[in-house]
Order: sequence, then C-alpha cells, then structure tokens
Amino acid sequence: MARYDLIVLGAGIVGAACAERAAAQGLRVAVVEPGPVGGGATAAAMGHLVAMDDDPAELALSHLSLQLWERFAESPLAEFSRCGTLWVAREARELEGVAAKVARLAAAGVHARRIEADELYALEPHLVPGLCGGMLVAREAVVYPPRVAQHLLQLAREGGAQAYLGRRAVELTAQGARLDDWTELSGPVLVATGCALPQLLPQLPMRARKGHLVITERYPGRIRHQLLELGYADSAHGDADSSVAFNVQPRPTGQILIGSSREFGCEDRAVSPPMLQRMLERAFAFVPMLRELQALRVWTGFRPCTPDGRPYIGALPSRPDTWVAAGHEGLGVTTALGTAQLLVEQLLGRAPSIDPAPYAPARMLR
Repeated sequence: MARYDLIVLGAGIVGAACAERAAAQGLRVAVVEPGPVGGGATAAAMGHLVAMDDDPAELALSHLSLQLWERFAESPLAEFSRCGTLWVAREARELEGVAAKVARLAAAGVHARRIEADELYALEPHLVPGLCGGMLVAREAVVYPPRVAQHLLQLAREGGAQAYLGRRAVELTAQGARLDDWTELSGPVLVATGCALPQLLPQLPMRARKGHLVITERYPGRIRHQLLELGYADSAHGDADSSVAFNVQPRPTGQILIGSSREFGCEDRAVSPPMLQRMLERAFAFVPMLRELQALRVWTGFRPCTPDGRPYIGALPSRPDTWVAAGHEGLGVTTALGTAQLLVEQLLGRAPSIDPAPYAPARMLR
C-alpha cells in the first residue's frame, strides 16, 4: 500500500493548487483525477482574478489569493493578462454605492477608484450610451484556468508528487482512499472534487449550479477590460433558480468571452437556448457591438455551491485525517492559491494567513 503525507482527490485548479503547495513544503503527495486535469468546473470558469467585497470572509480569501497570483504575472503558461476590472453602473443608485465598495476594498489592501461617465467611455468606447460611471480596479487580471491547473500539477509532480490520472477514488477508508482499480492509498486525504464532493462525503451539502459561456472569434481591441455590472453580486450570491448578469472578458488571444448565467436544479449539460439568449441579451444591453460578432464556441459547466456561499476549507472533524477544499462556486480560480496556502498551513499546524473559521467544514455538517 502506497503511503503519502497527503492524497489529493481532484485535479481542478483548487486541487492542483493544494497539491503544488503541499509538494513545495516537502510533503509526499498523491493526486487522483478521473478526467482531464482542469476539466470540470475549472474548464467552465472565466478565469477572472477579482476581489469580491460583498462578504468579509470572501474578501479576505480573495485578497490573500490575489497576492499569491503575482508569482504567475510573468508566466506565459498561465496566460496572465492584467486587463483590470471595470464595474459598470447603469443607474445613479449603483454609482452611489461605489464609495462604500472602494472603502471596503481599500481596507483589505486593494486599490479601486470611482470613475465618472466621461472616463468610462474613454476606457471602453463600445459601452452603450447613457451609463452613469463605475469603478476601476486596475491591477486585477485574467488567466486561462485549465492551463493553470495543468501547470500547477506539473509543478507538484516536479516536486515529487505522484499523479494517478484516469483513476477515481471510490471510497474513503480508515487508512486513506481506495481507487476504482482497487489501488489502496494510505495517508491523510484532501477531498477537492467540487460538485462530486457528496459522493465521498454525503454529510457535507453541496449543490451544482449550471452556467453558460460563449467565446467569439478574434476581435483584438474591441474590449479592453474585464467588464461587469455593479449588480453582478446579486446574481452570483442570490438563491434564485436562474439568473444572468453582464460579464464580458477580453482574452489575450483577441477573443471575447461572454458570461454569465446561473441555474440551480438543472443537471443537463446541454446548452439551453432560452438561457443562452437571456444571457446574451444582457451582454448586448451593455455592449451592443457584441451582436455583430461571430461566436466560435458555446459550452456549459457546473459550479459547486455550498448553502452559505463560502467554500469548505479545512479538516473534517467527524473523520480523522480527512480534509476538504471545495465549494468555491464562481470564485474558485481567484481563490485557488489562497485556499491552498490556508489548507496546507492548517495541515502543518502553522499559524494561518487569515482566519480559517468562516470556511470550516464543521459549520455545515449534517
């Protein structure tokens, strides 16, 4: 029976980040992934590295992670692009709320500033006329999530990690985990399987939230910043059965990535034409020029969502040597590196970079 210091189940961006951090600390690591590396929720993520300020715990984890992302700023393997985030206000009341957002971000060490309508259109001329202004967070960036997950796993393997690719963990045992080919792995287990978490840990509630994405042909320079509506958090954090929000990203390739939609209670991976149309109409309402562009691909994915919207990061008190890093919903890419640091700090008994209590799996145990 192979013995490890940490057995990571799942090689999405969160699991791969945890494996990389653990291997970098000298731990003997195994990674188990049944499908393509970064092929689950990671492949359906926009890759926006963003500080969300609506929840203090979410902001703390986002800010920690954004600092850690700087190590990839010059890495071509991450397709890191510091395009900045431009939050757009359709109505005066949204613009009035910018001062409080700027203050919350500043308290966490993130620089943002309010912009008026004239500067908004200087920055993004293709926005629909009549917008009020917005908020610019100039140093935020985007990455290509599947490639980052693959890069993180490669770094982990260079650090000595053993990858069991094409294998699935079917059972958590008293010693560790058993794989679908009856291989037995011994050691502490980290479950980082996203939406599949309840298959191994049914005591932790998790829901899958479906989303659609569209990517266009190459249209360099049409969009310069990651663009979101200031009401985006209402969609991201709401519990409605379905919602859409304006969320458009310029890719370093010159393509434009269009989101975002959210649906609970839909297990079908097929593209839903009504939901897709609803999402696109929301984007067209902010950037009419998008109607003229040619779409290259449309796809869907599922985001793992906990009942309170915060991820599970930490030990499972009901099972010795069982750890969890899952349930990041739409912030898994942003917070992957912070999650990994926080998880490995706890695993090694070190002082945590931020308070781990808001993410403790024990809060949601059935």
